Parts: sequence; structure tokens; C-alpha cells
Amino acid sequence: MVDSVGSDYPLVVIVGPTASGKSALAVNLGECFGGEIVNYDSVQLYRGFDIGSGKPLPHERRGVPHHLIDVAEPSQVFTAGDYRCAALKVLDSIRERRNLPILVGGTGLYLRALLLGLFDGPPRSQDLRARLAACADQTRGGRPYLHRLLGRLDPASATRIHSRDTQKIIRALEVCLLARRPMSTMLARGRRGLRGFRPIKIGLNPNRAQLRDRIDRRVEQMFAGGLISEAQAALARPEAPDTKALGALGYRQACLALRGQISKEEAIRQAQAATRQYAKRQLTWFRRESDVVWFTGFGDKPEVQAQVHD
Repeated sequence: MVDSVGSDYPLVVIVGPTASGKSALAVNLGECFGGEIVNYDSVQLYRGFDIGSGKPLPHERRGVPHHLIDVAEPSQVFTAGDYRCAALKVLDSIRERRNLPILVGGTGLYLRALLLGLFDGPPRSQDLRARLAACADQTRGGRPYLHRLLGRLDPASATRIHSRDTQKIIRALEVCLLARRPMSTMLARGRRGLRGFRPIKIGLNPNRAQLRDRIDRRVEQMFAGGLISEAQAALARPEAPDTKALGALGYRQACLALRGQISKEEAIRQAQAATRQYAKRQLTWFRRESDVVWFTGFGDKPEVQAQVHD
């Protein structure tokens, strides 16, 4: 339990690559300091996506409350803005109970949206995005045309966004068309970051060779534990075409195996390679976070946990 209820309420933030033991460290801190865990992994939000997301099992949570796990249907769109709104409500409720909030996950965009805020843009329009995406998918001139259009509507954003980055081009055009003003001018007004909390950032930086071995074993265990069956169940649902989580690491490769495009063994190899690359990107992303205290090792190791406690 936390004594202070002032404007700088402590908030523990755990960052690091996948398979580095972030969840185990979060549970340890929750047990020792009266904490409640707030997930910021984009796949763990969805019901039915347990094995491939590394969702902690009930016995692994050891009685520590976990929030923002299994809160969305597979077909539901859950943006960074949606996450921020949900997380703010959870953080306020934890503070009211005077417990210690502990953020843990792997989706850096969600964490940044919560801590730094988002620009005040218009809500997403699935219809407009679908039309822009269809234009981008045209064999000739689709994506270059969209980038040229962005150059006319918002030259500053067109300069900043690469001509091959379809997702960012579509979002910038969506904002321009819905708000009737350039996205760059809206970004220039700044963002409103998290208020009333004092983030205490803990980073895990394990040995690279050991991390690679852990990732490979973890992927093997996921496939042995029923990842393909879990993906098959998700594919059998009517909303499967709209299920974004099926494109996540592990699920994407499992779906390829189910369709007969690759063997199970190749699916495992591809998932391992993709997860290792993802871990590298995570470290690069989290290295940009300010005021992180980094610890060498894995978060499930007693010696690392002892160092964090100190």
C-alpha cells in the first residue's frame, strides 16, 4: 500500500524485450509492495488469445490483481487511444485503493500513448480508411498517389512520412480529411501527458544469446501447448476476417500452417525468427524512453529481483 496520495503518486513501469521476465518481475513487485498489474500488451487485451500472447495463467498471477487482460472481443478495434482511456480509469481506481500500479507489457506504442498522450485528432473512420486502403492496394499508382495527395493536403507530414509507409500515409490523410486541417498543425499543438503519477521506469536488459535461447524455447512451448488449435478456433469464428490479433507473432505462422502453406516445423522456425527480430525492435524502442533504470538479466531471477528492490 502506498502512503502518498498526492499529485506524484508512484507508478512502476517495466520495459524490456519479450521473454525477458517482465511479467514475473511485475508479480514479484506486486506481492512485495501491495501492487496491482496493468497490462500494456496489445494481444493480451483480447479474449481467446492466451497461448501466443504469453498471457499469465491464473496460478502465475499468484493472487496479484491484473487489469486490461481479456477485455476486448477478437473483432474489436482497440487503438492506442482506446488503451489510454481504459488505462487511465484503471490507474485512478488503483490510486483510490492506495495500491501500487505496475505497468507491464510489450507494446511500446500503448505505453507511450499513456505516458505522453496523443494529439487531439478526430476519431478513426473505418469506412474512410477502407477506401484509402483500397486505393493504396491498386496495382499501379495507388500508394504513390496517396502520398502525392498527402503532399497537397499536408506538405509537412508528407515530408516526414516515407512514401512506402502506407499505414502512416492513410492515418495522416484520414486526419486531414476528417478534421479539414493538416495533421502537422494539430501535432504542433502538443500532447497532454499523464498527470498525477510519477513513473518509476525499470528496464530489463538480458544477455542476448540467453534471450535468443529463451525465445526459441518459448515458441516451441507455445506450439506444443496448443497454439495451432487456438489459432484454428479463432479462424472458425465468423469475425475471423476482422480479427487483427491473428496477424500477431505466432498466430500468423500458425495460420499459415493451418492453411497448408508451410509445415508445423517451418511455422515454429519462422515464429522464432520473427520473435527474435521483434525483441530487437522492442529494445530499440524502449531505449528511447527517458529515465529508465536498466538491470542486466531476466526479471524472473531472484538476484535481479533483489537488485530492483534495492
